[in-house]
Amino acid sequence: MLRRLVVTAAASLAALAAAPAASAGPLPVPLPLLGGGHTEDRLTVTITDNPGAEGTYTLECHPAGGTHPRAQQACDKLDSVTTWGRDTFAPVPEGQMCTFIYGGPATAHITGTWAGRPVDATYNRANGCEISRWDKLAPVLPSAR
Repeated sequence: MLRRLVVTAAASLAALAAAPAASAGPLPVPLPLLGGGHTEDRLTVTITDNPGAEGTYTLECHPAGGTHPRAQQACDKLDSVTTWGRDTFAPVPEGQMCTFIYGGPATAHITGTWAGRPVDATYNRANGCEISRWDKLAPVLPSAR
């Protein structure tokens, strides 16, 4: 009986792996499944050289909390951009062509855990790609001044 169960499970997994993907892109992260509604989604966001928004903030999600000035909106944003198989905080790919637009001296550093994965990401506004990467995380990262 056990051998039949193992063979059946293996055949089921093989069939799933061979099936074409039905979606047009990565699936959203089912956050309630990451721990029964309680996750280790805790980040520390440090902003420098951005007058009026400098400092270090904690951001906790599920439920939203911490010292981040817009915790609920920041958690909602992270939930909306998190997908399985993609690093929410990935750097600009090496060799990426970017516009030579300087967005100012603001920098940010995000550390902690998100969706069960460690986070250690640095942000700046040195060119068009970095500005876009920063802006896509608003309000996790504040608008540059």
